[in-house]
Amino acid sequence: MKRRTFLQKGSTLSGASYFGFPLIRPRTKKYRVVLIGSGWWGMNILREAVKSDMVEVVGLCDVDQRQLKKSSTEVQQWIGKDPKRYTDYRECLEDARPEIAIVATPDHWHALPTIAAIEQGVHVYVEKPISHTVLEGRAMLQSARRNDRVVQVGTHRRTSAHPIAGMEFLHSGKVGKIHMVKCFVNRSGNPGRPVPNERVPEGLDWNAWIGPAPYRGYNPKIHPKGFRQFLDFANGTIGDWGIHWFDQVLWWSEQQYPTKIYSSGDRYVKADNTDAPDTQLAIYEFEDFEMIWEHKLAAENAYEEHSIGCYFYGTKGTFHLGWRDGWTFIPNKKSGERIHMPAQLHEPDQQNIKELWADFIQAIESGTKPACDIEKGYHATNMSLLAMISMKLGRSIEWDGKSIIDDPEAAQLLQRPYRDPWIYPS
Repeated sequence: MKRRTFLQKGSTLSGASYFGFPLIRPRTKKYRVVLIGSGWWGMNILREAVKSDMVEVVGLCDVDQRQLKKSSTEVQQWIGKDPKRYTDYRECLEDARPEIAIVATPDHWHALPTIAAIEQGVHVYVEKPISHTVLEGRAMLQSARRNDRVVQVGTHRRTSAHPIAGMEFLHSGKVGKIHMVKCFVNRSGNPGRPVPNERVPEGLDWNAWIGPAPYRGYNPKIHPKGFRQFLDFANGTIGDWGIHWFDQVLWWSEQQYPTKIYSSGDRYVKADNTDAPDTQLAIYEFEDFEMIWEHKLAAENAYEEHSIGCYFYGTKGTFHLGWRDGWTFIPNKKSGERIHMPAQLHEPDQQNIKELWADFIQAIESGTKPACDIEKGYHATNMSLLAMISMKLGRSIEWDGKSIIDDPEAAQLLQRPYRDPWIYPS
């Protein structure tokens, strides 16, 4: 079987473009930017923003003083001065008067700061998934449109070289008619063990960290970094990883949503404090194809070539779209040509934030929608959230793009009560 490497035309850095996206040209006046949520990933985003030489950092906001101090020290090394620090995003937006806000908080805190920023005329870069519940995301989308603000979602694979080339390959017809897509994350792991609650660490405002979610005692498994496997604050693996791959499927299919969703999952392995399913399946019905989601947190695909990504099953072969391993086309015929394109990613953490930030600024300057516009993020996020609703109810649900059809009990789960004094966005 022959094997060759596919190189996307124009994917190398040139004087005109970077992975197909315009290079940012310096402007005399830099955009005033604040970072809300100054943890690991938020700092990855801000680092690229500063490298673009298009922003002035005017504020860092975090409810954890330890993280705030750490991030402030790093930013001071970048720009030569200590940015002003805030512990309340409302004070940050009011006092710092930013033109751009980066929202990189835990998932349950994405909606309120994003909407508050938009309502003050600020453009927003918000991390994925855009929301914890469907109607939060809808309120974010409506706010962005009503105020004519650019809202970029952190699904950076839309600006990665190999997914862009992969979409061209899929649309070329070389895979044939695609009738099924499988998205999956299968990783090795262990059961773990319960960890007792602890006294809230000094410098952390735990009540503010919980915010609109149901209150619970502090546990080091939740913060920092562990919140995604706790359903009060996120939606498990399908909410974390699923949006990336669902966004790829929507991008390829040029459809916005599935019409029917069924999901089943449970905790078969994990024995720690987390409560998200360690094993989950979901089936999505689209107009002319079906999509499957699968994750297992205690078993990699030992007998398969890939443990993460999407398989597009076509009449001429199978196309794997991955992350660190790029993409690969495996033809049905043994005499066919196996084609591979490697990934082109940046450190730390192997991402393409640089290109996504360039696209974000370009959209602001030109008044156009960005590559990862809030509406695209809304539909990709919903696929995760609707699967979680189905799993909780134990039955399939039908979706028309705006509401769950003829199922009042399921429709109630499109939102959740907020803890006082926070008000659910409408």
